[in-house]
Amino acid sequence: MKKFFLIFIILINVVLVSCISTKELIYIQPTEEATDSTLVVQELPTPYRIQIHDILNIRVKALDQESVRIFNPVGEQDLNAGGEERAYFDGFSVDIHGNIRVPILGYINVLGYTTEELEKLIEKRLLEEQFKATANLFVSVKLTGLRYTVNGEVGSPGSRTLYQNKLNIFEAIANAGEIATVGDRKDVMIIRQYPQGQKVHHLNLLEANVMQSPYYYIQPNDIIYVKPLKQKSWGTGTTGRETITTIVASLTFITTTILLIDRL
Repeated sequence: MKKFFLIFIILINVVLVSCISTKELIYIQPTEEATDSTLVVQELPTPYRIQIHDILNIRVKALDQESVRIFNPVGEQDLNAGGEERAYFDGFSVDIHGNIRVPILGYINVLGYTTEELEKLIEKRLLEEQFKATANLFVSVKLTGLRYTVNGEVGSPGSRTLYQNKLNIFEAIANAGEIATVGDRKDVMIIRQYPQGQKVHHLNLLEANVMQSPYYYIQPNDIIYVKPLKQKSWGTGTTGRETITTIVASLTFITTTILLIDRL
């Protein structure tokens, strides 16, 4: 009888330790000090500054559109070309020295500029070297999509490119099929590119103040990694029912073995 009681106690303890609690699955949980549901959100992401290997979409418009035709892709109206494909062939790639090569203007160092700053720089150079103010130039510079990668415990890992200016961590993960039940929401890693190299940042998606983090918004070329919880390595199941089923099966086998040994 004592053996069965001991097995029962072990079963209860293992279930309690192995199950993933609801508290580990709920995003944006308020702190204990919170008195209402008002959350402070970071209003705008820090302006992105151009890095090496970025691909830029540069367009120049003027009163006489023929005079600026050399700056714009010939196949711009080709609807058969996909967005990423067109970006690769028609865009301006930033080389390892931080330069792009623009018709007539030649090489321009763009490393560390925002797209708005680069628009002004190119417009200024064109007016100084090629056009007059009466040409009414309009220069547009955009990143050719926001590309990022999600790996780890998500429904659909891989790289994605979204054509929008702003994307937060929850939207990025949702586009990757959400975090699996066995994914660690307390420590989501963001590997971010900087001129001096890569840095790893950590986000706790269970805390409400995650929206105040400077890493709440995704930047181009970010890598998001979701680690597994310890419960996954234990292999006892992701829900209470799965855990109990697995453990009961194991303990049934152990109990049967003990009884057979006692009879010998």
